[in-house]
Amino acid sequence: MMSTAVSAVADPRSPVDPSQFREGMSRLAAAVSIVTTRTAEGCFGFTATAICSVTDTPPTLLVCLNRAASVFPMFETAERLCVNTLSAGQGELAALFGGRTPMAERFAGGGWTTLLTGAPVLDEAAVSFDGWIADRRSIGTHDVLFCEIAAMRWSDAPSGLAYFRRAMRPLTDG
Repeated sequence: MMSTAVSAVADPRSPVDPSQFREGMSRLAAAVSIVTTRTAEGCFGFTATAICSVTDTPPTLLVCLNRAASVFPMFETAERLCVNTLSAGQGELAALFGGRTPMAERFAGGGWTTLLTGAPVLDEAAVSFDGWIADRRSIGTHDVLFCEIAAMRWSDAPSGLAYFRRAMRPLTDG
């Protein structure tokens, strides 16, 4: 196994180069999810991998959203969202929500319902976390949305979908 080291800058408090950071982050596997909301203007969604648990009391997730994303204005005022974590066979749907595809076409690519908040819940998701946006923080180029989870639904999907080294990859049990 070969490894590549990146030199640190002279000032230990200075951040690494953004391109080096992105390269390193490409090696941090992450679940692929479609994050959705419903506002007075309709349903909106995007593909995300920057999601993690914050606490179980109260059950809270964080979702990172680039302020340059086409959906940012819709999520900037949203009060609710659903994190729909994808199964291995849903890579095409992730790609659909990850591009500049019109919203109506994105949502035509799957079956949708709702749970408690009214945000769109993907029928075939491995797990869906439906919640209210409790807080927002702006950090660098992104907003971090803290979401208190009000309802959940999961399936018996035998495999998940991960993003690793800039590609979607199936996760299996064995």
